[in-house]
Amino acid sequence: MSDSTINDSEINAPAPVFRRGHNIVAVASGKGGVGKTWFSITLSHALARMGKKVLLFDGDLGLANVDVQLGLMPRRDLNDVIRGRLGMDKVIQRFDDGGFDIVAGRSGQAALSALPSQRLTLLRDQLLEVAEQYDVVIIDLGAGVDRTVRMLSASATRTLLVATDEPTSLTDAYAFIKLGNAAGMSKNVGIVVNQAPNVAEGERTYKTLLKACENFLRLSPPMIGMIRHDPRVKDTIRHQTPILTRSPNTEAAEDVEKIARVVARELADAHAEKASA
Repeated sequence: MSDSTINDSEINAPAPVFRRGHNIVAVASGKGGVGKTWFSITLSHALARMGKKVLLFDGDLGLANVDVQLGLMPRRDLNDVIRGRLGMDKVIQRFDDGGFDIVAGRSGQAALSALPSQRLTLLRDQLLEVAEQYDVVIIDLGAGVDRTVRMLSASATRTLLVATDEPTSLTDAYAFIKLGNAAGMSKNVGIVVNQAPNVAEGERTYKTLLKACENFLRLSPPMIGMIRHDPRVKDTIRHQTPILTRSPNTEAAEDVEKIARVVARELADAHAEKASA
């Protein structure tokens, strides 16, 4: 993996100061097709099953599909908030089967992916305000490393970067970490290896990414967990049903539940640290 994915102007840009939510977890990926949205949904479901009050925010502005994977037809969505028609608290929808709430996005609205900075800041501030009503907020970010993704990621206590063993996924995951490092966000990024053929291969995938980060960035992002490949994942997506509902005893479901326990523990530690400060 080479170090030629980001230009110097992006690396040398000053690190801005961000408002961060103490209970927000962002789910990111350098490229599409790595299972990011499926993981966001399953993680939200797993945390809800642990007794947490959870909000899943579809932050993939322009290519939203959380509602599609869950078979929902929301009457109100993020577009109503962005256009100023409704506050974010008015577009929250309950997903009863999973026991968590959702703010749906609006697929196919290219303009939403290029919001002016002021509107994007207002959107983030509304999200931070709504987050105070929840134990955990999961943001399903868009794929890539654009400005919208970076700002929403910076609002999170932890960003879970989903990657697979595909070379393009690893290269783009590295690019995400590199840009995050330039923006002063490197400490909150953790790696989730998805679709691992087995534990050994999953660890090898992580070590490949880790080596590039250590060699070129002097960073060592931790692996938060791995999810083993399971053909029943596609079955649950095809049936628009969460895997913890349709196939709760599968390896993939168990792996996400393990990650959920790690996330819950990290958020509890962050909350305790903030309270004692």
